[in-house]
Parts: sequence; structure tokens; C-alpha cells
Amino acid sequence: MTRPTKPVTILMAEDDEEDRLLTAKAFRESRLLNPLVFVTDGEELMDYLFRRGAFAPPASAPAPGLVLLDLNMPRKDGREALREIKSDPALRRIPVIVMTSSEAEEDVVRSYDLGVNSFICKPVRFEKLLDTVRTLGKYWLEIVELPEPAA
Repeated sequence: MTRPTKPVTILMAEDDEEDRLLTAKAFRESRLLNPLVFVTDGEELMDYLFRRGAFAPPASAPAPGLVLLDLNMPRKDGREALREIKSDPALRRIPVIVMTSSEAEEDVVRSYDLGVNSFICKPVRFEKLLDTVRTLGKYWLEIVELPEPAA
């Protein structure tokens, strides 16, 4: 298997604007050059993945190679979105990393039962978030072989 020639697009579903800004800042400071795209809830995530509505034109929704998923979001929460992603043959190979403020054992177990690839408790301090993003980038974007995103 050969690595893709262009950077892997990272799609993050996060409803909290401050968390989106801090994550984008952590990606910049970590020098991760991968495109980072944000959606604000589970409905928008599924629209993006299925290229519906505003995401219908392929140029507006490049296929993600990795999804970062918050669990607690409006309209459709991360658990529901994760269930849909992992039950759909066209989407199930996309690695999904839950990145949430929840530390509840029930959320950890349920996420893995639904097929999540990793579960990360969102750090509170920016320095820890920066460490987490660097580690995530090193592991998921340098070490792991990811499948080619579906076109």
C-alpha cells in the first residue's frame, strides 16, 4: 500500500466555538499541514460525509481521512453519528477518534462498542491540547497506514 500523495483531510465535529478555535491553533502550532475542516453538529457531519445540502459539490467537502468527533452536540450527538458512520459500508473505514470532555466510563465503553478507533478526553489546558494534537498527528498521520478516502 502506498501513502496518499496529498495530505489527509481531517474533519472535526465540534459544537463549541472556543474548542474549534483552540484546536485549530493547536494544529497550526504543531505544524500539521493537513486540511482541518469543522462542522458544528452531528447532522452537519452526516451531511458532509454524504455530500448533502451545502456539501453537495465535491470541492466543498473533500473526503476526510480522519474524523475527530465530540460526543455532546446538538441536533444529533456524536454517539448517533458514530453509529451511522460505522454501520455504513461507504464510511465505516474512516477512522473516528472521539475527542470529548466526557470522562464517563459508559461513554468510553459505548464508543468502542460502536466502533470508535480511539477515545481521547479533551484536555482543559492549551499546553495539554497541544501535546495531544502533536501525538495524534504523529500516530495517525505519520505511523498508521490509512485507507484512501472514498471519492
